[in-house]
Amino acid sequence: MRKHVIAAIFCACSFSVLMAQTPIYLDDNQPIEARVKDALSRMTLEEKVALCHAQSKFSTPGVRRLGIPEIWMSDGPHGVRAEINWNDWGYANWTNDSITAFPALTCLAATWNPEMAAIYGKSVGEEARYRRKDILLGPGLNIYRTPLNGRNFEYMGEDPYLTSVMCVPYIQGVQKNGVAVCVKHYVLNNQEKWRGHIDVELSDRALYEIYLPAFKAAVQKGEAWSIMGSYNKVRGQHACHNALTLNKILKGDWGFDGVVVTDWGGCHDTYEAAMNGLDIEMGSYTNGLTSESKFTYDDYYLAKPYLRMLKEGKVPVSTVDDKASRILRLIFRTGMNRHKPYGSLTTEAHYQAAQEIGDEGIVLLKNAPVSKKTSPLLPISAEKINKILVVGDNATRMLNQGGGSSELKVKDMVSPLDGLRALYGNKIVYTKGYAAGRALYDHADKISQAVEDSLRMEAVRLAKDADLVILVGGLNKNHFQDCEGADRLSYGLPFGQNELIDALTAVNKNMVLVLLSGNAVEMPWVRKVPAIVQGWYLGSMGGKSIADILSGSVNPSGKLPFSFPVKLTDCGANAFDELCYPGDSIKEVYKEDILVGYRWYDTKKIPALFSFGHGLSYTTFAYGKPVVSSKKMEGNGTLTVTIPVKNTGSVAGKEVVQLYIGDEKCSVMRPVKELKAFSKIALQPGEEKQVSFTLSPDELKYYDDVKKDWVAEPGKFKVYIGSSSTDIRGTVEFELL
Repeated sequence: MRKHVIAAIFCACSFSVLMAQTPIYLDDNQPIEARVKDALSRMTLEEKVALCHAQSKFSTPGVRRLGIPEIWMSDGPHGVRAEINWNDWGYANWTNDSITAFPALTCLAATWNPEMAAIYGKSVGEEARYRRKDILLGPGLNIYRTPLNGRNFEYMGEDPYLTSVMCVPYIQGVQKNGVAVCVKHYVLNNQEKWRGHIDVELSDRALYEIYLPAFKAAVQKGEAWSIMGSYNKVRGQHACHNALTLNKILKGDWGFDGVVVTDWGGCHDTYEAAMNGLDIEMGSYTNGLTSESKFTYDDYYLAKPYLRMLKEGKVPVSTVDDKASRILRLIFRTGMNRHKPYGSLTTEAHYQAAQEIGDEGIVLLKNAPVSKKTSPLLPISAEKINKILVVGDNATRMLNQGGGSSELKVKDMVSPLDGLRALYGNKIVYTKGYAAGRALYDHADKISQAVEDSLRMEAVRLAKDADLVILVGGLNKNHFQDCEGADRLSYGLPFGQNELIDALTAVNKNMVLVLLSGNAVEMPWVRKVPAIVQGWYLGSMGGKSIADILSGSVNPSGKLPFSFPVKLTDCGANAFDELCYPGDSIKEVYKEDILVGYRWYDTKKIPALFSFGHGLSYTTFAYGKPVVSSKKMEGNGTLTVTIPVKNTGSVAGKEVVQLYIGDEKCSVMRPVKELKAFSKIALQPGEEKQVSFTLSPDELKYYDDVKKDWVAEPGKFKVYIGSSSTDIRGTVEFELL
C-alpha cells in the first residue's frame, strides 16, 4: 500500500514539474506577446532565418524542433485556389479541393453594402479554414486608375473611401476563422504591363489621398495580419523592400504588427530585404505564376545569403528578431490558435452568400423603352414573351477559369444560360454569336475572321424572329483582357462584339446586353441598345443572380465603383503621354495626380458615359431637402446632415445615398467633390426614411505635402447628396471655423 502511495506522490510531483516546464509559447491561453518572446528566446539564428523564406510554392517552414507548424497560403480573394504542386506551378489534381467561387471584388464593391462584405469575408474565410490555410492572399485594394489594367477585376474600384469602407468587414470576416488575410498589392500596382520593374513617380498628395487610404484602413481598422508587397518600384526602390512604404509608413506611422510577404518573385536584394521591412520571401526567381528556377529555397535572398550577412555583422541581428517575432505572432494567430472554428466548404450558406452578393452587385446601367409606346425592356415578363434568344460566348463560359492566380476550381457553377433556362424553360434558344478562344495565361488564341462571320450570321438569322435578344458578352479571363500578367490592348470590346451588336440591333431592337467584366468598355453602340446590365464576374451562382435581376425577382441596387469614360483618352491616366501610362518601360509618372476617376471628370468637366456611383432600379426614389444640424463646424466638432428619401415607385428596392464634400475655396487644388459617406437603405413602396451622416473635420482634410500632414483649412464647404457622383439631388453648405 505504501509503495502505491509513494508512486502516486512521485507521479503527481513529476506532472507538476512537467507543467511548470511547459513552454509559454505552446499555451494559447497566454498573451500572444509573451508567447512570441518565449518562442523567440528558444530559437537558433538558423531557425529564425528559415522562417523568413519559402519551403515550397505556397508554404514556409515552421520550427519542427519546437513544435511550431508551417504556414500554408493560398491564392484567392474570390475563393480558395486549387492545390498547387510542392515545387512547380502545376495543379496537384486533388479530388477534394473544389470550392465556392464568390463574385469578383469589383462586384462586392458595387454592392456598396458593408454587410455584404462581412458575409463575403466570413464565407471565404470558412472555406480557407476548411482547406487548412493559414493565409488567404487577398483582398486586393489597388485603385482603379485606367480601364486597361488587366487586374482591376480583383480590386474595389476608383475611390479610396469606398474601398476603405468595404475592405474592413471582409478582413474581419476572414480572420474570425483564424485565417489571416494578406492585403495586396502594397502599393501602386495599378497596371500589369511591366509590373515587375516599372518605377512609379507621384506626388505625396496622390500617394496619401488616393493610393494609401484603403491599405491604412485595412491595417488600422481591419487589423489585417499580413500584407503583400507589390512587384513595381516606388520612387526607385522595389515595393517589397521599400524604406518609405514599409518601414516608415506601414510599420512606423500605422503601427502594423503583422507580416509583410512578397508577391511571388518580388524580392530582389538581400540587404534591402533585411533592412527595409520585408518579413517573408516567396516565389523568388519566378515571374510570379509560371517560370521555374534551378535555385533552391535556401538560395533565396532571405535564406543563406541573409544568414551569412547576419553572421558577418553586415546587418543587425535585430532585423531577423523582428521578422521572426512577426511571423511567430502570425502563427499563434492562425496555425497554433486552438480556438478557431472548423470551417466549411461549398455549403448552401456559401452558395446563398455568393448569390446575394451577385444580386446586390449587378448594376443596371440603362433601361429604356424601345419606343414611346412601350415600357422599359427590363424586367422581363415571361407571360409577354414566347421566344428569347440568348447570344454570347460568356453565356456558357466558365469564367472562374483563367485570369492568373485568381483561377478557381469550382464544385458547382451556374452559367447565365443555365440560370435563364431554369427560369424561362423552352422559351430560351441559344447561339454562340462570337468565339473567344481558350482561357490562357500568357498568350491568346487567334480567332479567324471566317469563324467570327459565321457565328455572327447565325445569331442574326435567329434574332429576326425572337421576341427578345439577350447578349451575354463583355470580357473574360484570357490574356490581354481581365487577366494577371498583361494589360488590355484596347478599350473596345474584343472578338467582334461591336459588329455583332450592330448586326443584332439592326434586325431586332429588343436587346438586353449583359456585360460580364471587371473593367469599363467602350460603347459606340450605346444609343442602339435599350437595356445594358453590368454583370461582373459572379462566381458559382452567377447565372442565378443574372436571372434574378433580369426577371425582376430581385430589384437591382448595385452602383458602379468606377466611372465608364466615353473614350479612353477621357480617362485621366490616359489623357497624357505614354510616360503617364503605361510608362517608358522603366519609369511612369502619375500626371493626373489626385484627379483619379470621377475627381478627374468632375474637375475637368468631362462627361462620363456612366458615372461613378451610377446604378438604376425598377423603382424610383425621391430625395427631400438636406438639412445640416449647424452652419458652423468647430475645429474639433461635428455636425449632422440629414435627408429624407422615399420610394415613389410600385416595388420594393434599395438605394445608395451618397454624400460628397467639396472645398469651396482652398489654397491648393482640390477636386470638385469627394465621396465621404454613403448609406444603403431598403424601402418598401411609399416608404420614407431619414438618412443621417455625421461629419467631422477629418472628412474635410487634404494632405499637405509641405507640412507632411493632413490639413483642414477653415472656410466654406459644400455637401452634395446624390444617387451618383453626377446625379446630385441636394446640396447644403457649412463653414469650418
